[in-house]
Amino acid sequence: MQLSVISFTRTGSRLSERIGGCPQWGDVKRFTKCKSVATEDREQEAITYVPQSICEWAGEQMEEKNILLFIGACGIAVRAIAPHLTDKLHDSPVLVMDEEGKYVIPILSGHVGGANEIARLLADRMQAKAVITTATDVNGSFAVDLFAKKNALSIENKNGIASISSKILEGKTITVSIEPGHWNQQEKLPSQICIVDYPPKEPVNLVISAEQRDFEAELFLIPKEYVIGIGCKKGKEEQKLIAWIQKNLKAMGITMEQIYAVASIDHKKEEEGLLALTREERIPFLTYSSEELLKVPGDFQESEFVKETVGVSNVCERAALLACGEGGSLVYGKHAEDGMTIAIARRKWSVSFDEG
Repeated sequence: MQLSVISFTRTGSRLSERIGGCPQWGDVKRFTKCKSVATEDREQEAITYVPQSICEWAGEQMEEKNILLFIGACGIAVRAIAPHLTDKLHDSPVLVMDEEGKYVIPILSGHVGGANEIARLLADRMQAKAVITTATDVNGSFAVDLFAKKNALSIENKNGIASISSKILEGKTITVSIEPGHWNQQEKLPSQICIVDYPPKEPVNLVISAEQRDFEAELFLIPKEYVIGIGCKKGKEEQKLIAWIQKNLKAMGITMEQIYAVASIDHKKEEEGLLALTREERIPFLTYSSEELLKVPGDFQESEFVKETVGVSNVCERAALLACGEGGSLVYGKHAEDGMTIAIARRKWSVSFDEG
C-alpha cells in the first residue's frame, strides 16, 4: 500500500513534507488543494495539485487501495470517503492529522486495513499522539479481526466479527476450535479465550480450519495457505494475467481468499498487472533476485530461454516455494500459456494468540 497525503493549506503542506516513506506504507505521494503551494518552486519533493473535488480524489485513491491521510478537519475526510465505502474487510485505511501535527486519528479500517497500526507509526515518527477509538483497543481486549490479519487468516463471514467483539467487551468467554497441528498448546491464551476440541461437537464462537466442514459457529477463519508463483512477459495485459491466475486457481479448487502471497522474480516488481491484482486483493507481492531463487532446492521444470533472460531457469515454482518459507510444498507444478507461467505451493500455517 502507498500512503497518499492531502493537505489544504500552506501549513498542512509543510507538515506533509515531514512525512517520509517506510516499509509499512512505501513511498509517500503528496497532494494539496492549495494551488499556490503546488506551484511554488521548492527544494522538497513535489506536491501535486488536486483540481477535481476531494470526493473524486478520495475515490481514485481508494480504488487503488492506497492509505489516505487527510491533514485537516475530520469532517472533510468523512464527506470525501463516504460515497466510496464498501465494508470493513475491503475499505482502504483512512486517517486524519491536525495541521499542527499533534494528533493522528484513524477513522476507517482500523484493524484489517491497518489504520490503527499506521496511526501509531505516524505518531511515533511525527512526535504526535495516536487517538485510537476502536473499542477493543481502548479496553485492551482481544480483537478477532486483528488476530485474523496477524495470522494470515481469511474471514469467511464478516458479520461474526461484531458478535464476537461484543461478547469480548461484555466480559464473556469465547470458545475457539482449531484444526489440530496448527497451534502451540503451551502458548498462554488471552483470558477470555477457551480452546475446545476439534472438530467441535457443539456450537462454538470461532472455528479456525482449512477444512470445509459444516460446523456451527459464529465466525470461520480460513488460513491463507497457498502461494502463487508467477512469471510473464514484460507488459503482459492486466486482464489476461488476472484471467490466467483465476483459471488455474479454479482448476485447483482454490479461492483468492486462500492466497497468502503472489511471488515472482525482482524483474517483475513493477509489472502493472501483478501490482493491480495484489493491490485489489490486498495480497502481498513478493519478489526475489535470481540469486535467491537459484538457492531454492528441488527438481523444477527448466527453461533455457528464461535462464538466458533473467538468470534462473524457473521462476514460478522457485518463487512459490521460497515465499512459503520452511516446509512449503508444490501442489501445482508449472503451467504455461501465452507468455505466462504459474505454479502454486502450500505453506505450513499456524496461529498464535501472542499479541506482541
